[in-house]
Amino acid sequence: MRQVVQQQDVGENKPLSEPVLLILLSLVDEPRHGYALMKDIEAISKGRVRLSTGTLYGALRRLLNDGWIARFEGEDTARDKQAYKLTSAGYRQLRLEWDRMRQLTRTMAARIAKSEV
Repeated sequence: MRQVVQQQDVGENKPLSEPVLLILLSLVDEPRHGYALMKDIEAISKGRVRLSTGTLYGALRRLLNDGWIARFEGEDTARDKQAYKLTSAGYRQLRLEWDRMRQLTRTMAARIAKSEV
């Protein structure tokens, strides 16, 4: 007999890719344009993550389509200065990811502590 476990909100509770996580995290405190996002993500990751423009703008396009970010109308509306802001849906996704990561790190800490010799 096979047991089937149902999960709620499977689509919404799916782990975020690292670029998406870092983009959302970068937009928590203020709207940013593409270049500012790239620099902030590099700073957040302590230089470990450097997004290419293709990766960044592909992710931004998907995030816009999903409604997790929105265009921010600032003073400079030039294409290369297009700014983005986090939406409430994007913030909700970031919180879900934070909850998922906290649960995972608690489990990892407990198992590692239990197995230490």
